[in-house]
Amino acid sequence: MDSEHFGTRAIHGGQHPDPSTGAVMPPIYQTSTYAQKAPGDHQGYEYSRTQNPTRHALERSLASIEGGSHGLAFGSGLAAVDACMKLLSPGDEVISTNDLYGGTYRQFVKVYEKYGLKFHFTPMGHAADVASLVSANTKMIWVETPTNPMLNVIDIAAMARIAKEAGALLVVDNTFATPYLQQPIALGADIVLHSATKYLGGHSDLVLGALVVHDDALAEKLYFIQNATGAVCGPMDSFLALRGIKTLHVRMDRHMQNAAAIADFLKGHPAVSAVVYPGFEDHPGHAIAKAQMSGFGGMISFRVASDSFQDASKVVSHLKLFTLAESLGGVESLSGHPASMTHASIPKDQREASGITDGLIRLSVGIEDVRDLKADLDAALSLLL
Repeated sequence: MDSEHFGTRAIHGGQHPDPSTGAVMPPIYQTSTYAQKAPGDHQGYEYSRTQNPTRHALERSLASIEGGSHGLAFGSGLAAVDACMKLLSPGDEVISTNDLYGGTYRQFVKVYEKYGLKFHFTPMGHAADVASLVSANTKMIWVETPTNPMLNVIDIAAMARIAKEAGALLVVDNTFATPYLQQPIALGADIVLHSATKYLGGHSDLVLGALVVHDDALAEKLYFIQNATGAVCGPMDSFLALRGIKTLHVRMDRHMQNAAAIADFLKGHPAVSAVVYPGFEDHPGHAIAKAQMSGFGGMISFRVASDSFQDASKVVSHLKLFTLAESLGGVESLSGHPASMTHASIPKDQREASGITDGLIRLSVGIEDVRDLKADLDAALSLLL
């Protein structure tokens, strides 16, 4: 199956008909425990925190689509982040991009700093700037690319070289790009992370996190953490995520088609002062995105002309098809105000230094008819003229 193209792996990777019934889709094993013939004599399943056939089907699929050998599914994206942090020890240091999901930042600073971990938040546009922060205590480099919400693009291969030289792990949050557009393991990443709540699930009906690795020893450490701390996803969410993955490549093509058209539309709108979209040639990371991604994704951020909370709030409150809600990656279009929603946990001065100003709006462009999406944006933005 590893030799198949992505669309085939998305549907068939790691999957096989249920041996007992021939069911094409893995059954939802809604059970907490499993019968044993004698103590220790079982069929590979003892307790559903440790092993569940539906979750295992999802984990095999995750490994297949990311080009890894091991997949792990968690109760949320932040539970997956938490598992990565538990690989570290007091005194260890993490170099992280400064532009990252607010929940990840909150976990790093509010939860793990008090346990003796040290975090360095820095722009990662220049590899030399990252390398200058490496010390003997550097044990992990944390990358989001494209970043949330400023859509900065980070050179994964360059970060992998720095991590390898430092003897550190490279973790890449691949949520925005998805495995369809970007393969971090092939570029040198040790761990790939997803909020599978987003594009992998694709229908805004589950909360789930994922990790994929290619190293057996690292996988064993993470499997131990997954079981020991118990932040696993349930079988129903596993089933829904697996179903979502089967259409990922089809959905992403439409997300990207619509996003490119919306980005062009916004760039020419008089109520908009800036549009951030990696597909634009003047985007600082365009060349890297073109080299390490097979498309530019379905996310756009833009700034209203006044760069004020009042105007940004007016726009998102009057959108009809772009539902004002946290999250992204569903078939329906969503709008968000990062400064007051997804990134509110980041101090204002740090937010603004990263470009997350009060006038910034983030769009997750869905797969509706793009003509209707343009009309919706135009009607809301016209209120500012």
